[in-house]
Amino acid sequence: MKPFWIGLGIFGLLFSILFSFRLDVFNNFHLESATLSPSSLSDLPEKDAWMNILLKDRKIGSSHTVFSKIENGYRIEETVFVRLNTMGLTQDMILKTFGRLNSDFTLSSFEFEMGSGRFHFSAQGSVSENVLSIKTHSLGSTKDIRISVKEKIYIPSGILNAAVTSGMETGDEFAVQVFDPVSMASEPVIIKMVGPEKIVNMGLEKNTKKVILSYKGTTQLAWIGENGDVIREKGFLGISLEKTTREDALSGLQKEPILDLAEIASVRSNMRIDEPFRLKGIDVEISGVNFKTVRIEGGRQRVTDNILTIMKEDISGLPDVLDKNKMGEIEKRFLMPSPFIESDHPKIENLANKILSADDSTVIKAKKLVAWLHNNIEKRPVLSLPDALATLENRVGDCNEHAVLLAALARASGIPAQIEAGLVYLNGRFYYHAWNLLYIGQWVTADSVLGQVPADVTHIRFSSGAMEKQLDLMGIIGEIKLKVTRLIE
Repeated sequence: MKPFWIGLGIFGLLFSILFSFRLDVFNNFHLESATLSPSSLSDLPEKDAWMNILLKDRKIGSSHTVFSKIENGYRIEETVFVRLNTMGLTQDMILKTFGRLNSDFTLSSFEFEMGSGRFHFSAQGSVSENVLSIKTHSLGSTKDIRISVKEKIYIPSGILNAAVTSGMETGDEFAVQVFDPVSMASEPVIIKMVGPEKIVNMGLEKNTKKVILSYKGTTQLAWIGENGDVIREKGFLGISLEKTTREDALSGLQKEPILDLAEIASVRSNMRIDEPFRLKGIDVEISGVNFKTVRIEGGRQRVTDNILTIMKEDISGLPDVLDKNKMGEIEKRFLMPSPFIESDHPKIENLANKILSADDSTVIKAKKLVAWLHNNIEKRPVLSLPDALATLENRVGDCNEHAVLLAALARASGIPAQIEAGLVYLNGRFYYHAWNLLYIGQWVTADSVLGQVPADVTHIRFSSGAMEKQLDLMGIIGEIKLKVTRLIE
């Protein structure tokens, strides 16, 4: 089995989330526990700032931000370039953001683009009368989204500076809400002022204010200079940003990064597991995880103290046909199309009809869909937002692309489908991975990357449901420790 078969598209999503505090207008902030002074905000200076992006102190990209005043408000433009090595494959990713802000710094409109190789995603949005209207574009798919906005929306780039200039004192905290229209999810963030700290940047000692941002169990640090510039940021997976000059930001990037993002995030196994698909079960001792923040209990997984037992599902004796009238609310919900799982699109429906026969049992349908994806979608990491229709058009993708396309095909075939994420064993390590949960008379795991129904018992689930649930993994990456204590044959 080639290592790149376990694609880590999850990091495409999580990587963009890391920068959401300052780079991505998709994640819109509104302050709940405090208000910002318009007079303070109006004093924010114009900026033309460059930063190096580092992975464990090794340069992997750069960012450029231009903040300027315009009539009746402000304008912000931001470009991010990142070169990542994921499972041995080096890829470049570019994110571009343009935002127009009102005079009180609230969001008026935005444009966003994300590109990597063959994959491209863009969106435009505007706020009017407490409604955020968004139009998204990916290959073969355009969506219109309208979201009710009860409070003012702020653009992330600069909101941290604005909070500092509004008078945050040492020990002060702001309750902040991160909203992501792509996943339709909203999650709390805490911004806490630590206090003054001197740091060295570009060879000079600078006075800064240190701030902690806590999100989904992970922590990011930021140092704000006297003029409001972000001098340094550190956070998820050892990724950091450092203020620099234009010349330095545009140079010094090696063609082939040595550090592999997937390898850095993976967890070493204490024993070698040969032929995991033949196992009936596994016991794993888990530490470094708050079980309350992840979905580790339920289905084929059960926890006793800190020992997780996973037993392979038995799919014999399941009904040949699903009766929708007997389905529960959860099953019915995961039959519906959703953003990036376009199960109602004619191309998805037509493909499902070609793959399946009218007299196939539900189990056979599931196996045929998994086999089709396993044989027809090239297994390669991509840095993009996973989209079922774009995956079908490109015929390439990692585990996230496989998962959204299988979910779309299954739902189009009358099979409820969820997306699960966690860890899976490969060659002595557990790698972050995504797969599916299909309802075929009972909920059963399915992995189209590996061509498995049910999936082998080394698939350790930490999130389940919709795509945005993968963000639950942020708090455990780099913290979790595993010890395999028993293989059940």
